Amino acid sequence: MAELLSTTSHDTVPKKYVRPDSQRPHLSQVVTDAKIPVIDLGSPDLHQTISQIAYACETYGFFQVSNHGISEELMKAVMEISLEFFRLPAEEKMKLYSDDPAKKMRLSTSFNIKKETVRNWRDYLRLHCYPLEEFVPDWPSNPHLFKEIISTYCKEVRQLGFRLLRAISLSLNLEEDYIENVLGEQEQHMAINFYPQCPEPDLTVGLQAHTDPNALTILLQDPQVAGLNVYKDGKWIAVDPQPNALVINLGDQIQALSNGHYKSVLHRAVVNSKKERLSVASFLCPCNSALISPATKLAKEIPAVYRSYTYDEYYKKFWSRNLDQEHCLELFKNQVAPN
Repeated sequence: MAELLSTTSHDTVPKKYVRPDSQRPHLSQVVTDAKIPVIDLGSPDLHQTISQIAYACETYGFFQVSNHGISEELMKAVMEISLEFFRLPAEEKMKLYSDDPAKKMRLSTSFNIKKETVRNWRDYLRLHCYPLEEFVPDWPSNPHLFKEIISTYCKEVRQLGFRLLRAISLSLNLEEDYIENVLGEQEQHMAINFYPQCPEPDLTVGLQAHTDPNALTILLQDPQVAGLNVYKDGKWIAVDPQPNALVINLGDQIQALSNGHYKSVLHRAVVNSKKERLSVASFLCPCNSALISPATKLAKEIPAVYRSYTYDEYYKKFWSRNLDQEHCLELFKNQVAPN
């Protein structure tokens, strides 16, 4: 059983967390003044909103949304109850520990310690969130309001996710419900990430560079501590928290459905020497039997880049590997016939 970072303190970074130079974050080179798209979902001009989403998906693969319908009070409550959980005594938390990625609810550390050679400076609580009545009974009962607050947030973030998927469909000139129909009755997962203070943040990362295997990720960031970086044009860009905004990033399945027109964004989490950081990632995932392939309408001018596959096949492949291997979607590309 691995040791949780949130139950220990370190004056130096232990060797098992120290990354080779090529994988270190080189924090001084991170771009901090990039113009990250922030889209106002409360705008009455739907055409403009769809155009802004198309631009963000084509050029960045991610964006932030404001006026998204989830209250500031609820977002604050989610962050507070999550931090309260990670501050529980070690013996209380370790009752929930598992390093088995197949478990529907587990507290763990790093990413996939059975596969990786260098660990990530992160603890996390992984929850399955749909249908709620099936999974909530197994969630932590301490703190005592945890189930109530997190399940309320899950319901609201799910509806926001559906709203965004409809907008993304329209931005690709597809029918509004196209992506939802392909994905089927979507699963929903959550990762509550805790990144403790790190004595040497230039030597390690909170979560190494990766793309998300699902369809859409909605991230609630720590409002006080930046840590999310996104890769664009050969540079890492810091995504600083915006007041009451949520970060949206496209997962691998949107890249496949769009025939590569939209990109699943490479991103990472960096850590801080002065402050701990918390983030809450919500993942909308296709149902396991969903058959994923480029939309026919988008595979006319450019032949289908990816073969058809089920999400179950993709997800198992993703978790059988380490994050520092090639982009999992590369394994599902159609073979180009030689001339």
